[in-house]
Amino acid sequence: MRPFLLLASRPENEAADEEYAAFLRLTGLTEEQLHRVRLEAGPLPPLDLDDYAGILLGGGPFNSSDPPESKSAVQHRVERELAALLDEVVARDLPFLGACYGVGTLGVHQGGVVDRTYGEPVSSVPITLTAAGRADPLLAGVPEVFDAFVGHKEACQVLPPSAVLLATSPACPVQMFRVGRNVYATQFHPELDVAGILTRIRVYRHAGYFAPTELEELTDRLRLAVVTEAGRLLATFVARYA
Repeated sequence: MRPFLLLASRPENEAADEEYAAFLRLTGLTEEQLHRVRLEAGPLPPLDLDDYAGILLGGGPFNSSDPPESKSAVQHRVERELAALLDEVVARDLPFLGACYGVGTLGVHQGGVVDRTYGEPVSSVPITLTAAGRADPLLAGVPEVFDAFVGHKEACQVLPPSAVLLATSPACPVQMFRVGRNVYATQFHPELDVAGILTRIRVYRHAGYFAPTELEELTDRLRLAVVTEAGRLLATFVARYA
């Protein structure tokens, strides 16, 4: 079996390693079967995409809609590298699933409008599949309505013309879309369970997603969440494309 590729951009080792462990656990892949490249650590190495069964993109600290002058040199580099990669991914309709940051990168790449209109606080929210989502093979076995973790400052306000809307939520109209047959992006985090979200909020308590003084209250609230279905997407992605 060809390996899969995980592209990550979290500079905090604890959050980055927890993310990798979550993708490993939910895909059922080993480290030999899921190669990780940390984009924030250095330039994307040359890749022959024929070497990989599919590509996963994790979340991260970058917001595509930030003013260009506020973006760091690293962010500008990562955005250029991902845009060039998506040129090939979309043209070849290669298996791709971007989580959270995937909406920003793929949405912008395909001509959608990504801004801060529909940001969501860190929380568990009900995700509702559209008719297209209910028919999509990547969502096979997922209930029409399921809970997933979110926490994002930007979102897709206008769906790209090339995209098919697969899922929505009460406060964020675009929670998941597909381009072509095999290129996907989610706004929610399919890799996160309760333990994972608690690590994230502790690591990112000063990143502007919530007031640091709210950490304890937010922790207590998130502990009560029941998030069991979102991770199916990752297992199905691997089963479908391995």
